[in-house]
Amino acid sequence: MKKIVILGSTGSIGTSALEVIRKERDKYQVVGLSGHSNHNLLIEQVKEFDPTYVTVGTKEGYDLLKGLFPQKEIYFGEEGLVSLAEVRNYDVLLTAVSGAVGIESTIAGIKNEKIIALANKETMVAAGTYINFLLRQYKNSSIIPVDSEHSAIFQCLQSSISKEVSQIIITASGGAFRDKNREFIENAKVEDALKHPNWSMGKKITIDSATLVNKGLEVIEAHQLFGVPYDKIKVLIHPQSIVHSMVEFVDQSVMAQLAMPDMKLPIQYAFSYPNREMNKSIEPFDYSKMSMLTFSEPQNDIFRGLDLAYRAGNTGKSMPIVFNGANEIAVQLFLENKIKFLDIYKIIENMMDNHKPIEVDNIDIIKSIDKETRELTLEKYSLL
Repeated sequence: MKKIVILGSTGSIGTSALEVIRKERDKYQVVGLSGHSNHNLLIEQVKEFDPTYVTVGTKEGYDLLKGLFPQKEIYFGEEGLVSLAEVRNYDVLLTAVSGAVGIESTIAGIKNEKIIALANKETMVAAGTYINFLLRQYKNSSIIPVDSEHSAIFQCLQSSISKEVSQIIITASGGAFRDKNREFIENAKVEDALKHPNWSMGKKITIDSATLVNKGLEVIEAHQLFGVPYDKIKVLIHPQSIVHSMVEFVDQSVMAQLAMPDMKLPIQYAFSYPNREMNKSIEPFDYSKMSMLTFSEPQNDIFRGLDLAYRAGNTGKSMPIVFNGANEIAVQLFLENKIKFLDIYKIIENMMDNHKPIEVDNIDIIKSIDKETRELTLEKYSLL
């Protein structure tokens, strides 16, 4: 029985992971859970799965859970995420919290020599070089990607070696605005951007999907996870979200991973790796209903998130931290109706233009640049 710790159990990835575990009680045991401010759901999860350790993001929630579960180890805040990752008696750490808050707890899991089921893009975007350095030190630890695209690539690469790879092709649904013109996008409201056609996700990642910044983050993450140069990583719009990504090899053959758009599949794959197990949580793939699979180039003149991501990745050093941090604040401002949709790109670009990249070789530098970027972005643009 594998013992699992879930960071972000009340989010979309976390609840999907618990659904997988719920149907495979003989294979997985929940050792730890963390939630931010959805106290009622976290309490229900603690009652159902009976973890030994719990982390909650608010002081109110901490006091509440302490009173309800006096026999359990209850932690609080970002430090609590790290404390949860540091406990000894588990096998797999699912990092499913959103944003840069997941970086330090992932590092703690690596140093604890656990398997990291990674569903937090920001970890490899902002700290990829340092994470890979740590993985070379702590050889019993490893990362199994949970994002559907990177899980697909990971699966396609299992029977190959790096010199055989010609390019990686990351697919993108295109988000809420894939069929909209510039005039509509310029005046788009928050509720428009949150209407993702294929996936049910949190607000932040749904906006990132609409801007294609999400795909930019995935490009940088793929570079760090698989060691593939940026000029060999391509993005294609695939509205059906059936082909989750592809790998093209030097002999011109292409290997793709296909499945219905359901995060429970890559979650279970990360939990069961290196084995594949019957997935009782999703419907079987029905080929007869798939009459057409289409692919097209992204509209980079409108959706500039990809170009900015390639620029950040190719610049390297601390620039991806700025790309990520500026985007998170810009998305926050858009969700608060303080900026327009296309202003997100302007904010990211301006923050990158005004940043002088430095080497990133420890967590303190990562946290410092991330904090400075967020504060400067908020100070400069919150009054627009």
